[in-house]
Amino acid sequence: MTPPDPGCCPPRYNVFDDREVRGKLDAYRKNGPDAQSRELVDVLERQGIKGATAVEIGAGIGAIGHALVAAGVGHLTDIDGSPAFLAAAREEAERQGTADRWQFVEGDYVALADEIGPADVVALGRVVCCYADWRELVAASTARTLRLYGLVYPVSRWWLRAGATLANMVVGLFRPGDRLYIHPDRQVDAAVRAAGFEPIHVRRGPFWQTAVYRRVAA
Repeated sequence: MTPPDPGCCPPRYNVFDDREVRGKLDAYRKNGPDAQSRELVDVLERQGIKGATAVEIGAGIGAIGHALVAAGVGHLTDIDGSPAFLAAAREEAERQGTADRWQFVEGDYVALADEIGPADVVALGRVVCCYADWRELVAASTARTLRLYGLVYPVSRWWLRAGATLANMVVGLFRPGDRLYIHPDRQVDAAVRAAGFEPIHVRRGPFWQTAVYRRVAA
């Protein structure tokens, strides 16, 4: 596992230059999705997602999205604030021959949530740590999730919070405005449950945790 670092999901997405994005795409093509992304998709796939609609928020190169499409998702909306990441995700979708099942949207999901609309599956891979106001992100995304909701986000441990504070101070000297947030995971979990979901899979590692929820029938 890789510990959270300020490069995982900074809020100023324009810091990602073509070289950095190309490096991430090359790593994906060599090694596939990271362990937490694979775990997330495996759990979702076991719930039955063939033909489903899906949204990946803060998708980066689209590692989770590519796996969801390979698992049978019929339509995948990829939303990211970085044009370079969107271009890389599109390039990979074209390489895999699945671009006809993708929609690429540039911007902040919270601002565009109404435009994007509901989906059967919503995935947030290492993006909750981008948002200062995690409540706003969770509220907007859960409200538009019809069936399954999955997250990969940092475990809330005191030493990770201390490390993030130090990292933010150092990285802020070179990338002003970039911040990594270690949000209180129990509160994140409570907010998702309160939105009408029940957990079907939760695994906490040393740094990252993977959680998948299913909407409870009214």
